[in-house]
Amino acid sequence: MSRYLFHSDRDSSKSWYDTAQVCLNGHMINASMKKSPQFNKNFCDRCGAKTITNCPGCNNDIQGKYHVQGVFSVSTTQASAYCQSCGNAFPWTETAIKTAKELAQEMEDLSSEDKNTLSTSIEELIKENPKTTLAATRFKKVVAKTGKTTADGFRSILINIVSETAKKIIWPD
Repeated sequence: MSRYLFHSDRDSSKSWYDTAQVCLNGHMINASMKKSPQFNKNFCDRCGAKTITNCPGCNNDIQGKYHVQGVFSVSTTQASAYCQSCGNAFPWTETAIKTAKELAQEMEDLSSEDKNTLSTSIEELIKENPKTTLAATRFKKVVAKTGKTTADGFRSILINIVSETAKKIIWPD
């Protein structure tokens, strides 16, 4: 068995989730805020937004990197879309949803029905549930009617928050 896998003889009481520090736009600042506080920042160096470590909805810590005693890990942690404690969308998720919906309404070459289909599909793209595949299929179908610039715009807004299922359907490459 590899030394990097979890072993049954490991003491699970010595494994823990750190707190993540994320900017209000969703850039991960520090996935190990408590273990490595030297990397904490008050503001994001990518966009200048304020950073947070607690969910604005329930005030619980934002879940960061999982630490296991005796296991060295070099992994990147992406900011979650929703709080693991209360289920509310984090600020960056709310902003991305709102921005993508606004972009959908700006599409002059789409019918009102297509705009509404895009808008209603966007929230389901982020969640991993039975509606995700349907929402991604509808989204991809409508976005195909727009130009490359618009499609790229949706991708840049949504790529970091959509579910893995939606990514595979919408952007399979």
